[in-house]
Amino acid sequence: MHLSNLTVLIIGISNDIGYTLGTILNEYGASVIGTYNKHALKNAPFKTLKLDITNELEVHNIMQSLKDENIDVVVNCSAISNDADIYDKTLNEFMDVVKVNLGGSFLCVKEASKIMNRGVIINISSTDGIDTFNPLSLDYCASKAALNNLTQNLALRFPNLKICALAPNWVNTKSVLEMDPHYLEEEMQRVNQKELLKKEDVALKIIEIMLDSDIISGSIIRMDDNYE
Repeated sequence: MHLSNLTVLIIGISNDIGYTLGTILNEYGASVIGTYNKHALKNAPFKTLKLDITNELEVHNIMQSLKDENIDVVVNCSAISNDADIYDKTLNEFMDVVKVNLGGSFLCVKEASKIMNRGVIINISSTDGIDTFNPLSLDYCASKAALNNLTQNLALRFPNLKICALAPNWVNTKSVLEMDPHYLEEEMQRVNQKELLKKEDVALKIIEIMLDSDIISGSIIRMDDNYE
């Protein structure tokens, strides 16, 4: 796999999927730029920049600062969750999740489109936005469902770009592995998932979406136990 001609911007490179993707891309010769908000990476093998994706001016300024980098691919990995029963969740808490997961992706695509004449944008969604719902994470599920819809609308708005969403099921990220094992087992049984997806496989699927010309803009690619 030769990726030395690609420059990839990963939004949220400090999370497990973002970092794994950046590492694999770097190993295969791609030029990687990553953004983080609260968790800076030490000794990262690629360039990193601090960015609050909910700050409109920051997103604009960062994207404009990268216009001479000839960005080929943008991957939106940033997301948060705040699981709680509806009666224990305030409107502000609900909207905080939506603001990051949906609003942040909106801003990043909006500003990235100004510096990309062609290329690929991939939004990391979830099967929770399709059919693996959970009332405790209703704000997260809603944000991912909306992200899928946003992806399809953006694909129509920017025909010069390939804009897709990848929707994986449970992945073996640090936060998932730190969950109560009984709860996780129950949830996986509920959604009929036999084993956790590997973050490396998710990263490779993202790369496949980047490179495969048969995957058309506007696609929402589901990734669960039956992925190829």
